[in-house]
Amino acid sequence: MEVRAKKHLGQHFLTDLRVAQQIAESLPTAEPTRVIEIGPGMGVLTQFLLQNPNVNLTAIEIDTESVVYLKEHYPQLHVVEGDFLRLDLNTIVGDGPFMVIGNYPYNISSQIFFKVLEHRDRIPVCSGMIQKEVAERIAAPHGSKTYGITSVLLQAFYDIEYLFTVHEHVFNPPPKVKSAVIRMTRNAKQSLGCDEKLFISVVKTAFNQRRKTMRNSLKPLMQGRAMNEDVFNKRPEQLSVAEFIDLTNLVQQILSQPPSK
Repeated sequence: MEVRAKKHLGQHFLTDLRVAQQIAESLPTAEPTRVIEIGPGMGVLTQFLLQNPNVNLTAIEIDTESVVYLKEHYPQLHVVEGDFLRLDLNTIVGDGPFMVIGNYPYNISSQIFFKVLEHRDRIPVCSGMIQKEVAERIAAPHGSKTYGITSVLLQAFYDIEYLFTVHEHVFNPPPKVKSAVIRMTRNAKQSLGCDEKLFISVVKTAFNQRRKTMRNSLKPLMQGRAMNEDVFNKRPEQLSVAEFIDLTNLVQQILSQPPSK
């Protein structure tokens, strides 16, 4: 039995075993660890994870056809049928830390990473394959044209490594874009040192009009208050994560004052 790739699920099955093994080895598994694999499909990555005695693996798969295939070919595998974005991870993995890996569906990869971010205190490492353009954006340093919302929000809590590029011909069906494997490793930051909700709002508002200076793009957020500091003359891609944290504290300070008349 072969599983048909379904366009609405963004499925492109990896066929190169060497690449699959490299992805599996991107997780640091010197110690026993819980691992969630997202979207295993026909198990090309799964087989290498199962060979690792330190990996306690749970696979999450939304496609019923793939679930049947996995249970038939990997009877030792714990498979959860469902949508990773909607599932309660606490009920699946219980307490304690766990790592996340996968050949992620390209159409929801950013949403997957934001869910990882929600569980950042339990997920020390997340690695896997995504669209090359998205990988470059996530790993981009400030000052880069591709640096944006996902770069800042993920880099605030994770160190991002762009590991290697994967070409189209190793998939069935081949995607129209190149792919890349990244690894996100939790940094030491327990809190940002600013209001986290406001931080997210500042970052999103700034990049929603990325060609404008902060003074213009943040106007809706500032509600008529003056923005006299030099930082407001900059464009969002010029600011590092640390500078966005400082900007958030500045914005909060300004918002605590009455609006200018």
